[in-house]
Amino acid sequence: MTKEYEEQQPGAPGQTQGSESVSLSYDVDVHIDADLNDATEDSDAFDDTEASTSAQDPAELSMLLEDARAKADEAHNQALRLRAEMENMSRRQAKELENAHKFALEGFVKELLQVRDSLELGQAAAAAPDADVSKLREGTELTLKLLRDVMTKFGVERIDPEGEPFNPEYHQAMSMQPRSDVPPNTVVNVVQSGYLLNGRLVRPALVMVSQAA
Repeated sequence: MTKEYEEQQPGAPGQTQGSESVSLSYDVDVHIDADLNDATEDSDAFDDTEASTSAQDPAELSMLLEDARAKADEAHNQALRLRAEMENMSRRQAKELENAHKFALEGFVKELLQVRDSLELGQAAAAAPDADVSKLREGTELTLKLLRDVMTKFGVERIDPEGEPFNPEYHQAMSMQPRSDVPPNTVVNVVQSGYLLNGRLVRPALVMVSQAA
């Protein structure tokens, strides 16, 4: 009877098949639990991020926004002020340059006025019925000296090259005169004086030049 039971109920094969089934069932359960754990962790991380974002104070965000706007407005105002200052500076420089051109001779004119006054006094004295020629001559000499002083003060130099060698840079020959008493190419007569302004030629002297007789 025992033998028949053992034949009808094979113990070894039955037990091996049951172990494999239990092992497979256990592996499936482990994988499912792992996937559930991963999904739970991802969900928790997302919830933490969302909670951190939603936890930002609206009042603080508003303050940050207002601060950014204030800084932007300040930078814009500074740029406008700088532009206005540059425009004002440019206008001042242009005005100063214009005035420099207009009134460059102001000092010279002030000094020249006294020469004019002296000439007008001499003219009035010459028009008098009892005009004294010697006094008129003396007054004219004083006026010329005053004029020379004013011109020298402002860098005007007279060119009077009589007796000097002819220099085409500063002299303009009007004619040639045969002369035996002076070397050839010598200025023997100054028809009109020349002038320099701070070393720069303003007008050449008109002269007569000697040549071999």
